[in-house]
Formats: sequence, structure tokens, C-alpha cells
Amino acid sequence: MTSRHEPRLADAAEIAAEQGLSPTRISMLYNERAENGFPEIVGKRGRARLWNHVEVTEWFAHRQVARLRQHKPPKHDPEELLNAAQASRFLGYKSPNQVTTYVRNHPGYFPEPDVVEELGTAENPYRRQLWKVQTLLDWMATRPGRGKRAGVKRAAPALPDVPVDGDPNELLGATQAAALLGFKSLNSFSSSLAQGNLPLLETPDALTAKRGRRRWTRQRILEQAAQRSPRR
Repeated sequence: MTSRHEPRLADAAEIAAEQGLSPTRISMLYNERAENGFPEIVGKRGRARLWNHVEVTEWFAHRQVARLRQHKPPKHDPEELLNAAQASRFLGYKSPNQVTTYVRNHPGYFPEPDVVEELGTAENPYRRQLWKVQTLLDWMATRPGRGKRAGVKRAAPALPDVPVDGDPNELLGATQAAALLGFKSLNSFSSSLAQGNLPLLETPDALTAKRGRRRWTRQRILEQAAQRSPRR
């Protein structure tokens, strides 16, 4: 298990997959670091060069902000809901996975979804996150690189009410696990999991077939709850 104090490391292939580029392009950006400020490598895995994942992602984020300053989003009803891929295109990102990457890897950077739909079946559940156009416009106006995010505070969607005394072998998703563990939001749960604070949940009991969403049994989640610090 990675210590919560150790940074996550990523090689060129991992970075390329997240940014919608090729590993060769990542190497080119590194070779041009004197001109573009690309982060230095911090280690190696075999022959593969490794970077601090947070540093590289922040570099790309600032680069994208500079590129997107001239982007004018298409006109939509402010109340219209967009999924992650649609939101990525609306914001002007080349990769349709950019919003998903922000949500998964950088809790707190991107706004909480306005609507979270629990879809699929009991055997193959999955979640769909949706953002209002106005939410995206507000974020564009205040995201890092465009001044301080003054006064922009949005309440996270309420977590579901999950019974403690249900079937111990029932597979539950991240929002349900967050609720059972007493977190205030899905993002705080995801952040704690990524930092290694929930060791019993690092290996899921199952993955959904369609999107590979992690699932844990109620029993495992409750065992983790019993080991958690009282602090939230």
C-alpha cells in the first residue's frame, strides 16, 4: 500500500492515456521542458521514466486553461444537464474523458455534479453524473488560472440512505460506501480512498462489466467503518 505521504507516480503511458496523447508526445514535452516548464522526472520503473502525477496533471491543467481562454462554449439552456463527455466538449477539451479524469483523480478541483443517477441492474449497476450548463459556465469563469474562485461554494449531492443491516454480501457502489462510512460527499470518500486511508477497500470485491466501476460487499464496508478514526 502506498503511504499517504508518498506522491503517486505515473509513467509516460499512464499520462498519455489520461491526456489523450501518445507516450511519444509526453516524451517530446519532457525533452522541451526548458521551454515549456514540463515537470522533471522523479524516478524510474525499469526503463520507464516516472513523474509526480499531481505535478504533471497541474501542468496540463494550466496549459489547457491558457489554450481555452479563447474558447466560447456553444449556447445551451443554463438548466440543461450534460454528462461527462458532453461537459468535456462544452468546455472545449480535446479529450472527451477530461472531465472524468478531473473527477476521478482530483477531488475538489471540478464542481460536484448536479445530478447523480444510479443506473443499471443489481448485477451490473453504474452511476451517471450530470452537470448543469450554468454550473460549467460558473466553473469556467473561476477555474484556476482565471483568478480566485471567490465565493464559489456548491453543496454536494446528498448521499443515499443505506441501511446497515442489509444483506452483508450485497455489492454496493462508491456513493453507498461513502454513506455507510459517514462521509459528507462522494469526493471526500474518493479522496480518502486514493490517499490510502481505507485499506480494506483498496481491492474491490467486484467490477461492473460495462464501465469497471468498483463494488464492495456491505460486510467489507462495515468492517472498514469499524476501523476508521472517529474523525470525518
